[in-house]
Amino acid sequence: MQSLEEMLDGTPYAAYTYSYPHKMAYRAFPEPLQLDELWAREDRHALFLYMHIPFCEMRCGFCNLFTTVDPATSFASRYLEALQRQTERARRALGECAIARMAIGGGTPTYLDTADLARLFDIAEQLFGIAPGMVPTSVETSPLTAQPEKLQLLRARGVDRVSIGVQSFIEEEAHAAGRSQKTADVEKALAAIREAQFPTLNIDLIYGLPGQTVESWLTSLHMALRYEPEELYLYPLYIRPLTGLDRVSAARHSSTEDLRLACYRAGRDLLLSAGYTQVSMRMFRAAHAPEETGPVYCVQEDGMVGLGCGARSYTSTHHYASEYAVGAKGVRAILSRYLETPAKEFDVASYGIALDGEEQRRRYIIKSLLEAGGLNCAAYQRRFGSDAFADLPALLELLRLELASSAGDTIVLTSAGIERSDTIGPWLYSMHVRDLVKGYALR
Repeated sequence: MQSLEEMLDGTPYAAYTYSYPHKMAYRAFPEPLQLDELWAREDRHALFLYMHIPFCEMRCGFCNLFTTVDPATSFASRYLEALQRQTERARRALGECAIARMAIGGGTPTYLDTADLARLFDIAEQLFGIAPGMVPTSVETSPLTAQPEKLQLLRARGVDRVSIGVQSFIEEEAHAAGRSQKTADVEKALAAIREAQFPTLNIDLIYGLPGQTVESWLTSLHMALRYEPEELYLYPLYIRPLTGLDRVSAARHSSTEDLRLACYRAGRDLLLSAGYTQVSMRMFRAAHAPEETGPVYCVQEDGMVGLGCGARSYTSTHHYASEYAVGAKGVRAILSRYLETPAKEFDVASYGIALDGEEQRRRYIIKSLLEAGGLNCAAYQRRFGSDAFADLPALLELLRLELASSAGDTIVLTSAGIERSDTIGPWLYSMHVRDLVKGYALR
């Protein structure tokens, strides 16, 4: 295992720790697990409901998400039928519960036509009682699918946050990333989102794209700021196996200077000077962003119910999902099985990972530390009955290297630590999870 200092000598971009354990640590369970038994031991008063729509109008060159391109309308309809079957069985397994947050992602949920999009909200309302405006609700969209009639439907159904993947306002950069988008279409979509008056607009941008410079990156950021987004997510480019950019010759990429860290710092400084607050390495929130409302949800402690092929669910002891693939053939095979799944088979979890006490504690620390609020050691003590430094002595290394600082009961990453989040996250993985990820056969 490399030391942190050894990892710091390399690229700052080891891996994005979106969740822990990583999805490539998932495997088939020895025996299927009954969902009602999994959830019976959980606190279900504040759950996150996530619905996954694995459809897009195109496959971006950097994308390794579970999604397929341009399916027929009949395929989308059959998918919603399977999603309804799954939702009905999941709702029965959960018993008494309450939803605190809802998100619809993908893929591109707004790829669905207006009728199917309405049907998706009907499923959530009928089975979970989520009436418009009841809980904070986020939906992902794209420049070509953010059409006024769909946006009006989303607003009428209580969506208060729309996230749009722009990646770059410069057409040549977007095309180099495998996105055949026109800047005029991006601007039209953003104008339509603003016209629909969503309280929160998030814009996703990527730095490190082929041909990009620090100056062109800042141009994209300035163009995004014209729309006064409440949130901005700035993602470093990762070239992952089986994606479109992975198929471009390695020589082409290695001949380009890695400007990602310079772009990150320039973008961070610009947004901070514009009054944004940095929430994590990737997320920035505007001063005018609305206060969070609705039921309290704690990402470290409360569960997630993932519905749809490609969605993940989290209990305290198990994470589970459908199988995962990136290649078109693998995705289609998994989706085809999902469409044919009988209702009763949705009563069990067959694929995922069990979290023992060590992994539960490690997950809490990682999820806390990589956010601006940091790790509250007193809250950790109340949760686990033990000391965070005793459970994970590596935290002392972060303090020694001045990548984190301690104030009272809280450990927070310093500015130097935040920009190395994609090194620190993977460094904190357990050896068990590292071995599982390393041995995963991607398809």
